[in-house]
Amino acid sequence: MRCLLIQEEINNRWGQGITLSTVAKILNTQEQPELAIIFLKASVDVRESIRGDIRGLDTDLQQSYTETVADDYRFLADLLLQQDRIIEAQRVLDLLKLQELDDYRRGIQRTANSSQGVEFLRPEEAILAQLGELQKSAIEVGQELDALQQVESSQQTDGQKARMAQLGTLLEQINADFRNFSRDSAIRSLVEQLSYEAREASLNLDELDSLRDELKQLNAAIFYPLVLEDRLELVITTPDSPPLRRTVPVGREELNQAILAFRDDLTTASPAITTSAQQLYDWLIAPLEADLAEAGVDTIIYAPDGQLRYIPLAALYDGETWLTQRFKVHNIIARSLTDITETNGATPNILAAAFADPSLVHTPEVNGRTYRFSGLPGAGLEVAALPAAVRYLDRDFNLGAIKPEFYQYNILHFATHAAFVPGVPEDSFILFGNGDTPTLRDVESWSLNNVDLVVLSACETGVGGLGNGEEILGLGYQFQLSGAKSVMASLWTVSDEGTQRLMTAFYEALSQGMTKAEALQAAQLTLIGRGSGLVSSPEQRATIMVEGRQTAAAGFEHPYYWAPFILIGNGL
Repeated sequence: MRCLLIQEEINNRWGQGITLSTVAKILNTQEQPELAIIFLKASVDVRESIRGDIRGLDTDLQQSYTETVADDYRFLADLLLQQDRIIEAQRVLDLLKLQELDDYRRGIQRTANSSQGVEFLRPEEAILAQLGELQKSAIEVGQELDALQQVESSQQTDGQKARMAQLGTLLEQINADFRNFSRDSAIRSLVEQLSYEAREASLNLDELDSLRDELKQLNAAIFYPLVLEDRLELVITTPDSPPLRRTVPVGREELNQAILAFRDDLTTASPAITTSAQQLYDWLIAPLEADLAEAGVDTIIYAPDGQLRYIPLAALYDGETWLTQRFKVHNIIARSLTDITETNGATPNILAAAFADPSLVHTPEVNGRTYRFSGLPGAGLEVAALPAAVRYLDRDFNLGAIKPEFYQYNILHFATHAAFVPGVPEDSFILFGNGDTPTLRDVESWSLNNVDLVVLSACETGVGGLGNGEEILGLGYQFQLSGAKSVMASLWTVSDEGTQRLMTAFYEALSQGMTKAEALQAAQLTLIGRGSGLVSSPEQRATIMVEGRQTAAAGFEHPYYWAPFILIGNGL
């Protein structure tokens, strides 16, 4: 506690957050999870308050901050789930996702409303108020004692010496009060109120009632998984039930190995895909089967965690069907960023642009690395097939020409290359046909408030290894912050011809009045319906690499062709 006092006295918020987290861990080991939650909430609240100021720290502190913060958010969500305080845990998961993405976008200006903080229940506020009184007394006593100790001993009066002794005794008593804080009868009484207060909060929150109403309109469930070291927690809210928690006993390492195996099967069009897809289905969806069936929903609104961001939920397999054959799926970064019921009744008005000429080569250099890209013939065919679109090809596809046109269109479709730049996310870019490379930092200044959907029909070329999936959502997050309602982006290097067919079916469905989530599902089902089964022979799976983008020579029923694109944001 003395460390916490020092941090508060010198207004070191970063240190306060670390110290509060440390106290929480000690309380948890002492089997006092309710108090641990309070200190973790206070820690997260401090972290949220300084999120926009992290660039003021030196590089070492930034790195330490980034490594520490996410674990504390997860720890808080974990403890809340163990106490069945699920709606509070869901809020913390929202904050975690925003914190991770703000850390990922460290070189880009943060938004003023990105810091929200956590909510404290009334007994928690009372406990913190009592702690605050102790801290205030200790700081005042300590300051007076320090001032007296600055006086040379030979110059001290008898009254000053007596006061110093009195203050020393008082400080010892305050320190003892700190040590006995958790055992105090008033504190224990407040802790006993917490279970009732938390249960009432979870059942009566206006926010929860609002969420249920929204889910009823959409006939949807909202799904938050939380990846922990020793298990997987599944948090789901349906229109007619409070948030539910389902625990799956699979550790982080085993889960990540399964994710890598599934992603490998996806990106190589392996016929073994059903095995890896079913394993993840058994962990992620099977425990929720009864809840989904009872709710009768047909849509899953999905907020993936960690490495789960690298795989499409729609491509999980139950032994007979793909998930997309039963549910519409669209991702959200965090519910607090997305109005999930905002409808767009406007007819699709498309600005479509493609880098299509294979004889045209661009070699942008970013952070000392030179990228080499040539045009994608399939991208030209893809754009040509879009209904009633205004088209910009190759050198006409440049920032100066199309940026002034954004406000006239509600769909922006870019069929080209894109690259995530490892370690420097703000330099991740989209390649325009004339060689322009607008980055995440550039997108920040775009005005896209009229745009309902941005489609990034582009290769992802720069991830290298798998991290925690922040880069997958980075572009989508930035486009949403710039005003776009939703983004469709690819999770892996996509099939040129498969993408052309998928996008043609997607826009055809949109033109028939389907929502974006419905249209993506319809397009996926169109490709699944081609052919009689999974691609299995080496000849069928033969592919030709065209500047990093694969052109397939087989049927399109494998998830490699129909599942790379995820919809992020509003699905209507």
